[in-house]
Amino acid sequence: MAKTFQDLMAEIRRSIKETSLEDLKRRLEAKEQFHLVDVREGEEFRAGYIEGAISVPRGHLESKIEGAVPDKRAKVVLYCAGGTRSALAARTLIELGYSDVESVNPGFVRWKDRGYPYVVDRQLTTDQRDRYSRHLLLPEVGEKGQGKLLDARVLLLGAGGLGSPAALYLAAAGVGTLGLVDADTVDASNLQRQVIHSTSRVGKPKVDSAEEAIAGLNPDVKVIKYQERLTSENIDRIFDARWDVIIDGCDNFPTRYLVNDATVMKKIPVVHGSIFRFDGQCTVFAPHLGGPCYRCLYPEPPPAHLAPSCQEAGVLGVLPGIVGVIQATEAIKLILGQGEPLIGKLLTYDSLRMSFRTLKLRRDKQCPMCGDHPTIHEYIDYEGFCALPGGPAH
Repeated sequence: MAKTFQDLMAEIRRSIKETSLEDLKRRLEAKEQFHLVDVREGEEFRAGYIEGAISVPRGHLESKIEGAVPDKRAKVVLYCAGGTRSALAARTLIELGYSDVESVNPGFVRWKDRGYPYVVDRQLTTDQRDRYSRHLLLPEVGEKGQGKLLDARVLLLGAGGLGSPAALYLAAAGVGTLGLVDADTVDASNLQRQVIHSTSRVGKPKVDSAEEAIAGLNPDVKVIKYQERLTSENIDRIFDARWDVIIDGCDNFPTRYLVNDATVMKKIPVVHGSIFRFDGQCTVFAPHLGGPCYRCLYPEPPPAHLAPSCQEAGVLGVLPGIVGVIQATEAIKLILGQGEPLIGKLLTYDSLRMSFRTLKLRRDKQCPMCGDHPTIHEYIDYEGFCALPGGPAH
């Protein structure tokens, strides 16, 4: 005799473990460790979900669950609207080899009716869902993460070799507000590496040229321009505009030390990048997140002959593109709270050998800025500091 749907569901419920809404609420409040998976369709998830849940629609469960929960020994708790799809999903996960699976019964509709807390993410428009569709497919991003990107504010110090690719990819990713600090104008010699600018905009302020390129790439992005050189006099005004991340594309040591001291005081993470001829490096300075600061790595500026500028030593045109994109990647990871940012790690790149190395960096407990007993509490004479014996005069 053929089974009915009711027979099938009764059999499935006998073969899986179910948990109640009350028990789920208690476990969430107790901050128990488990993967909470919402198997409803995307439109249902967008209308509201239990905080901490990841969306893996039932129709894509088999193909996407291993990306969302790679450890098949981990505890997985599934829920849907009423408890039926989650039960079917639980049976599927068991067949796929997951060993600790539960289904919530009843589901989200009753959770909401009982007044239990839930989250409604920023609602993307139809155009935004189309533009960022490849982000939305990533469980680590999804609509919630894309909303974070759209709400994020990233300040780029320089619209040159590093700032150009970083700005373009942050804009393409949908970072909602980009700040640009650059006092220079576009020069023909910039175009070999500063890809945000064009021949038609030679002579135009770099911040205006970059704004034009960004507007053409993504109308979602707001650009805030600072056509000025960063100094001790204006850094508080610029940095106090609620930036989530700062991307450092500075090309001189006085400004780098100034940026370091200001961001340590203000607890803003800095994605630092630098380039020289065929080599580049990138790290994230964030002492408030447990890592070192720029002064830990460079207690004193190097002698001028060991640190010539790109204008003096030259630079491979594609090199800042690679390093700038790495900086953009680190900024996005910090905004999303995903992955392992380069905090306490220095990534070096040798383009001639096509090799990457990652070096460990440690916070210097004697550092005058972020050490156990800091001695720097206000901005100093950075030009004078970098002109001391052993330091360059920029």
